[in-house]
Amino acid sequence: MLGVLRDGVLAMAGDGQVTQGGATVLKHGAHKVRAIHHGRVLAGFAGGVADAFALFEAFEERLASRHGDLERAAVELARDWRSDRRLRRLEAMLLVGDTRQLLLVAGTGEVVSPDDGVLAIGSGGPYALSAARALLRHTDMAAPEVARAALQVASEVCVFTNDRIDVLTLSEADEGGARG
Repeated sequence: MLGVLRDGVLAMAGDGQVTQGGATVLKHGAHKVRAIHHGRVLAGFAGGVADAFALFEAFEERLASRHGDLERAAVELARDWRSDRRLRRLEAMLLVGDTRQLLLVAGTGEVVSPDDGVLAIGSGGPYALSAARALLRHTDMAAPEVARAALQVASEVCVFTNDRIDVLTLSEADEGGARG
């Protein structure tokens, strides 16, 4: 899962692979990125699928109660994730963002905003992050192109990442929300 924020455009890309344990691919075409909060926020996950869906739901509730304040909703979720008995057992991570900010939310209480507009999670995350940073520094590629290309590189290196890539985007110019 990779998020790239460039020139007022957020692109979030996820591969389609779902694995069990260290050796079994259960699904090739999963959709790990979704638009939430009336299409104004993108969210993606890495980790356990059922756990991620529970986290999506919890995050959406906090986002609605905070009237779309992404950072406050993320901080509340991270805090609750550490202290709530039900949430604390969930094994997944979230990337959430809009056209102004990108955040990583983890069960250890972290809410991280990157310095350079790029974040990645999951097994292929370090590879995608490195590729995205190189593309951002050395090309004029748009955020969606960077996200797709970087995740493609990760799929060529990481056995837990495949090349069935979904990219959703949000733009300051979009009135209705996310595009796929």
